[in-house]
Amino acid sequence: METITENDSKFICDIEAPCFKTLSSEEIELIRGSKTQVLFRKGDNLSKQGTFVSYILFIINGLVKQYIEGGNTKTYNLRIIKSGEFIGLSSVFTKHTFDYSAISLTDCQAFIIEKDVITKIVKQNSTFGFNIIKRYCEQNTNLFDSINHLVYKQMNGRMANTLIYIDEIKIENENIFQLLSRKDIADFAGISTESAVKLLKNFEKDGLIMLNEKDIKILNKEALMQIRKNG
Repeated sequence: METITENDSKFICDIEAPCFKTLSSEEIELIRGSKTQVLFRKGDNLSKQGTFVSYILFIINGLVKQYIEGGNTKTYNLRIIKSGEFIGLSSVFTKHTFDYSAISLTDCQAFIIEKDVITKIVKQNSTFGFNIIKRYCEQNTNLFDSINHLVYKQMNGRMANTLIYIDEIKIENENIFQLLSRKDIADFAGISTESAVKLLKNFEKDGLIMLNEKDIKILNKEALMQIRKNG
């Protein structure tokens, strides 16, 4: 992690996000006075599950993998965090520790903002508070969807859901599959790496996808969606 100062060419003056447009001039100054701009290199940890949190992170650019850690070094990938999203919103409302870990898939710039400042603004600015709560609820909805697929879907359905989810990110980030290992894909689907490799080869054999080293191209999205639904 590298702190970026005002004299650095990478420095970004303001937070460009719709929810921050609702702030008053005084609230903007509060944010500016409490934020630090940092650069995370590919592979750096942005948050660690179970550790104390006194800040939230706002992603300026780059991609981040969010995951939970279980016993015996097992992990389950929850989602890919993109620019304009927050890490650590739960600390604003309830917990004082991170519920998950996050690691940068690419070089990633972010603002570290003191949690107490965000909490104060949420309490006094109803529009900003509504937007933050909406984002928090959207994250919870995504989490429930992940749990639903993990608990009720078989391996075929989980893999189809994973490929469709990552492919949607590919629209804006064409190299997304190349940033993920086969283990990463397996951890999104909640299966072993060996099972993931076998399923991908089966999908390719059936004409659903095309594998090109680490890259994956979906050839028959409708069929995958049907597998996701019935799997």
